[in-house]
Amino acid sequence: MKFVFPLPHMLRLKATMQPWEPEVTGPDQTRMAKCADQWGYDMIAFPEHLVIPAEHVELSGPHYLHSTVAQAHVAGATDRIAINSCVTVLPLQHPIVLAKALATADWMSGGRMMVTFGVGWLAREFELLGVPFHERGRIADEYLAAIVELWTSDAPQFEGRYVSFDNIVFEPKPVQKPHLPIWIGGDADAALRRAARHASGWWAFLTPPERIAEKVDYIKSQPGYDGRPFDVMHGMGTNRVGEGHVVQKDIRDRPGMSAEQIIDRLNWFAEQGVTVSAVPIPAVRGVDEYLDYAQWVIEEIKPNVR
Repeated sequence: MKFVFPLPHMLRLKATMQPWEPEVTGPDQTRMAKCADQWGYDMIAFPEHLVIPAEHVELSGPHYLHSTVAQAHVAGATDRIAINSCVTVLPLQHPIVLAKALATADWMSGGRMMVTFGVGWLAREFELLGVPFHERGRIADEYLAAIVELWTSDAPQFEGRYVSFDNIVFEPKPVQKPHLPIWIGGDADAALRRAARHASGWWAFLTPPERIAEKVDYIKSQPGYDGRPFDVMHGMGTNRVGEGHVVQKDIRDRPGMSAEQIIDRLNWFAEQGVTVSAVPIPAVRGVDEYLDYAQWVIEEIKPNVR
């Protein structure tokens, strides 16, 4: 199983944030990312919102990075770890600009960028950016197809309702071929079908772990799935966060479990089809204690997980 390093202060969710996290700075995160890279973590992933309406701040918090910018920075500060998002809100971003940003970062990093696309859920965020919320699925499908065309074609052309282009060139192409890995985030059937058509991975959010195998079977039963290798991400702390970022009490995967409990749980995840996970950090007093626990996870937990 691959392990994601959960950087603190990427967001301030009421369900998961520790009291000291708002003091963590960008340079702190960079130092921590370098440690994760050296220790053998497989991935760092950045969440994203572009703006949070005031009425959502209590649960969602005000603090979100632009995922692609954060990914590019951490890619430049590390040597081997994969850099993903969780998730990039695809319908809110122009596909040509986003394709260029991701391809640039993949080229500059020597091929370590990934992206997890989602359609978004925060209607007011769409309204503020002038994007029709109820068309977000159709927009996402079109943008995704356009981005792949830009990344893979020597003479890109695309004709759609929301974006069109022809008689252009687009470089640099991503270093990774046919393009950098695309994952899809979300739990609705439409997201799973999108993953089957376009993705090499699925990032589960609201799906309880006992239903992941069922969802993976659904993905792989779709006509768009061609048998390609396919990752499934489910973090142990995921189900502490419910729809709309409400706080959920999930005692099964609480932070601070024993090594044996964590290993057993992650091996059970693997039986459900999970290939990528993260271990939530228990209550600590700051960055250094956080790093101590994260190093313990990679040294004591990861070697014993299938």
